[in-house]
Amino acid sequence: MSVEVAIPEGYVKIFSKPRALSDAKYTYCPGCHHGIITRLVAEAIDELGILERTVGIAPVGCAVFLDRFFNCDFVQAAHGRACAVATGIKRARPDLVVFTYQGDGDLAAIGTAETIHAANRGENITVIFVNNGIYGMTGGEMAPTTLPGQRTTTTPLGREPRLHGFPLKISEMLAQLDGPAYITRQAVFDYKHIVRAKQAILKAFRNQLEGKGFSLVEILSTCPTNWRMSPADAGRWVAEEVVKTYPLGDLKDVG
Repeated sequence: MSVEVAIPEGYVKIFSKPRALSDAKYTYCPGCHHGIITRLVAEAIDELGILERTVGIAPVGCAVFLDRFFNCDFVQAAHGRACAVATGIKRARPDLVVFTYQGDGDLAAIGTAETIHAANRGENITVIFVNNGIYGMTGGEMAPTTLPGQRTTTTPLGREPRLHGFPLKISEMLAQLDGPAYITRQAVFDYKHIVRAKQAILKAFRNQLEGKGFSLVEILSTCPTNWRMSPADAGRWVAEEVVKTYPLGDLKDVG
């Protein structure tokens, strides 16, 4: 249960848990950026006042228990089918605010077709795409987004593009389509970028409220456990190396 703490006279409350978040403890690994991103989504829902009509679609992956963390309604989609499920809900109930929250395995591997076609149709949904370049939940295997040379449990010598293919740049792909309204890539490795990611999430939700169509916010994330790095080193690696392959910023914005 939530506990209200009295604020002493003369003090101002400047930070608190978002109303959209439940009291359940995260199941994310320590240092993983999923925790930051989950909170940013909850803050955006609070600030827009849409909690009572928001429906989230949980993926298969590290965020599979997302329904426990939020106080809004949730649907658990089959692996990779989140955008298809979101499409059905939004078309049946256009008054609802529908978002998916997906990792690179769920969205960019098994869910590639669902993602591309939902974007191409311009479905009026919001997609939060967490890219940590690896399969975090199942043991650290190579993902479509794994960097060249990056070691994983299935590429112990590093990803070799001639053998394994090149990293799949989902945001660049979707930005070429006519359907999407907003495609952006952000990160949360420091405070400045956390603020930018928050503004991008807010914009993606506002686009849906205004009926502009498909919006996707890709957020580069860490996976300290499977990268075999400390949380601090993992954050630095995103800032110094990952952004070379996945540059930050807006790729499409219809305004």
